[in-house]
Amino acid sequence: MYKTVVDSSLQIKVNAGKFEADYALDGSAMNPLEAFYASLAACAAVFTKKACKSLGISPVGVEIDCKPFAGPGGPLTLGKFRTEVRFPAAFTAEQKAAIIDSIEHCAVKEIVKTGASVEFQVEEVA
Repeated sequence: MYKTVVDSSLQIKVNAGKFEADYALDGSAMNPLEAFYASLAACAAVFTKKACKSLGISPVGVEIDCKPFAGPGGPLTLGKFRTEVRFPAAFTAEQKAAIIDSIEHCAVKEIVKTGASVEFQVEEVA
């Protein structure tokens, strides 16, 4: 479960069990939308590391750049999310293809792709 207590500051702390995430509304930390995009980039890195492990190669030197593009509804809609991957020279074409395929199946991205079926509920509790 994720929990936050709202206060009058521009900082937001979200607790998730033994971890805490910090967000801000003043530019001193990522805001929640930026953190969402960052989670897609982090997921690409996780799946890169998993693919490299299964291939028996080091992930060191793989660079991942991600860029969101607004959809037709404006800046608060996601129309496209581009992930660009640069590999060290020693990676073979087959290794690169396996890693890119792994990134394409990132868990966070899969949730976003099927998100239209997610039911969100907001309700008051005592």
